[in-house]
Amino acid sequence: MPANSLRIALDGMGSDEYPFPELHGAARAAAKFGCQILVTGDEALLRPALAQTNANRSAPLLRIVHAPERMDMAEPPAFASRRKSENSIARGMQLLRDGEADAFVSAGNTGAILANGLFIIRRLPAARRPGLTVLLPIPRGRCVFLDVGANSYCKPKYLQQFAVMGSVYAEKVLGIATPRVALLSNGEEAGKGNALVKAAYPLLQNHTALNFVGNIEGKEMFAGAADVVVADGFTGNVALKITEAAAGMVRDMIKEALRSTAAATLGGLLARSAIRSTLRPLDPNEHGGAPLLGLNGVVIVAHGRSNAHAICNAIGAARTAIRQNVLAEMQDVLNDRLNEKP
Repeated sequence: MPANSLRIALDGMGSDEYPFPELHGAARAAAKFGCQILVTGDEALLRPALAQTNANRSAPLLRIVHAPERMDMAEPPAFASRRKSENSIARGMQLLRDGEADAFVSAGNTGAILANGLFIIRRLPAARRPGLTVLLPIPRGRCVFLDVGANSYCKPKYLQQFAVMGSVYAEKVLGIATPRVALLSNGEEAGKGNALVKAAYPLLQNHTALNFVGNIEGKEMFAGAADVVVADGFTGNVALKITEAAAGMVRDMIKEALRSTAAATLGGLLARSAIRSTLRPLDPNEHGGAPLLGLNGVVIVAHGRSNAHAICNAIGAARTAIRQNVLAEMQDVLNDRLNEKP
């Protein structure tokens, strides 16, 4: 599909600092990728903000789609989604459902994105629960980690399905022929873990479409012990947030150390490029967003604290998923693998 024919819907009122990260990020993405961005949100808010930013220069590729209501982070997602039927997330999902957009990107409430997605675009037929998915850096590439926040409560069968979806994603996006799949636990032995992990273990072990390598501990995630790591949404979200916070702390400590003396500052200038390239993969603004695998459409969830760079990268992630035809590829494979008896 030609770049200039891609249409990506963007929630214009999702991030903590909306709408400026969205508008600046949309302008950058339009200029970088040449795709049309449909920004959903309150027109009375977005149009004046657009006029105040350089985003106005990309006006031919930016279109505001009016949606007067916003889903707040503190609102119960399912209830608020019904009460605020004209919210910016729902409008973006409607554009995706009706074929007016090829993907939807939001930095809003993950629960609200999931609730609106399930109600409007539905799940893929073979998927019981969508899984929020990120790519983590490992020594020789990246690994797929899910679920990182879509489902705090999970059944063992859901973890099995996350494993299958993650395996398909690793095959199609990372090009790994036979991805190694592991369960995140507090020990490597089969008997370790809570009741959920223990019950899910034999489901993954006995599923013929999975290359299951057993349990792994958190310390092994970044050592390349698996290509796909599976957890329930609560555990996965906590692990991801700790990883992001630790990376930020290390980055700040390095900066402080490099400012401590003149010699350290000079050394820092010489090593700046290497330091940046080392820490960049752990910066959530760099990878921008996480796909919600299992929905019947390309949906990318960006961090609530996203800046313009992160929004641009999230749009880039959506563009990649569209161009690689990930949804159709996944649907075809899931129909076979998720319906297979373990």
